[in-house]
Order: sequence, then structure tokens, then C-alpha cells
Amino acid sequence: MTTALHLADAGEAADLAAFLARLIHYDKAAAVRLQAGGGVLAVFGRPPSFEVLAIRTARLAGDSVLDTTVSAGELLEGIEESADAVTVPAAVTGPPWTGLLPPRGGWQRVPGLPAPEALVRTVAAAVAEFRARDEALPPQHRTRSERDRIGREIWSRTLGDTRLPLRAAHAAQSLGFLRPARATALVGGGTSPGTAGPAPLPQPLSLLSAGGWLRLSTPYGSVAVRTGGPAGLSGLTVTPA
Repeated sequence: MTTALHLADAGEAADLAAFLARLIHYDKAAAVRLQAGGGVLAVFGRPPSFEVLAIRTARLAGDSVLDTTVSAGELLEGIEESADAVTVPAAVTGPPWTGLLPPRGGWQRVPGLPAPEALVRTVAAAVAEFRARDEALPPQHRTRSERDRIGREIWSRTLGDTRLPLRAAHAAQSLGFLRPARATALVGGGTSPGTAGPAPLPQPLSLLSAGGWLRLSTPYGSVAVRTGGPAGLSGLTVTPA
């Protein structure tokens, strides 16, 4: 049995489609949990390469209420951007993570998060370090287990003065949550044409904490990690893309 949801506008539909496409890039059989209520649709996914929960919200045109787990691929196929609508496919038996979601409320801001541009630079430096160390491995040591060991060492490092692992920022960037603002600044300011400078990342980014979870929140989506939680949401076994 399928359900139709009406999104607030075509932009919401396009952003949701882009998020689902990125999830499927990392896991073609990905499932997502959907929760709709209060005029908002929340979509939860877990890209296996990063061991985090990714959360994308979309504004709804009505007050639909829904809580189900579905195939990310089938949901993507059901998005009609021109009609601002999405057809929710039949429910599937979800993986274990779908029963362990971050709390809805009680989030409090945590200080110490680096500036957005610093986050991007840190992720880029870590990716470069991983590749350099991987290329330096002798052929007999270039195994999945050795690459996983290097990945765990790099991506488990914490950001700034926080307990947020670096893999959370890497996931946010890879999923399109740390992308530049649409407006492009002109060098030197003013209204006359000039050379376009690097587009700044949107503000604000924030780090929030609740119930044993940390959440990196951006204007385009959130990434949540469970601190000290069960296996499967901590630690990293990944070769970065």
C-alpha cells in the first residue's frame, strides 16, 4: 500500500531527491526511515561508509502523519519534482539502526565546533592523509584490514574542542550538507562586476547534544553519532571516496 505526500515546493522535492541519490551511491540497497508530522518530513539514512545517521528534513504542504521504513531507491523513484509530491512505497523490514534514532527533543548546543571553512579544510587534509598513507603501504600490506585500521585512526579523531568524530564532518560534506551558499561574493564587495571569490559556507553550523547523541546540524541536513553507544554506530571501517 502506498501513500502520497505533498511537499511545500519543487525545491524541497529536488533536495530530497539529491539526498536519496547520495545515500544510494554508498548503498544501492539502502533503506530509510520516514517520520512525518507537524508539517515536516524527516528522512533518516545510514550510509555504511561513515557509520553515522544522516537526517534530511523537507517541508510538507499539509499535516500528514507517517512513520515507516522504505527502500531509498523506490522512494527516489516516487518523487515528482514538477508536482511537488512524493509517493511513499510499501514498507520494508528495516535494518536494526531504524529502531535506534536520536531523540526528537532535549537538544542543547555544545561549544567548541570549528568554523565551517575550517571543517572543510580538516576533512580535505584527512582525505589527503588517508590516500598518502594508503599509497605508501607495501603491496603485501595493502589489505582491507590495514586500510580499515588507517581509516579508524584518522576518522575517529575529534573535531576542535568537542567529542564529535571527524567522520561526522566527512559524512556531512559527502552527503552535500557542507556545501557553499548559493550566493557568490564579489572580491572587494560593492555592486560592480568583478572576480568572483570562493562562495562562503552557509551559517549557522551547530553541534548539539542529547541522550548520548551528538548531532552536527547544518542548513542542508544533520549528521548524528551515538557516543559510547552500541557497536555499529561507533568506529569506522571505510576507505574514503
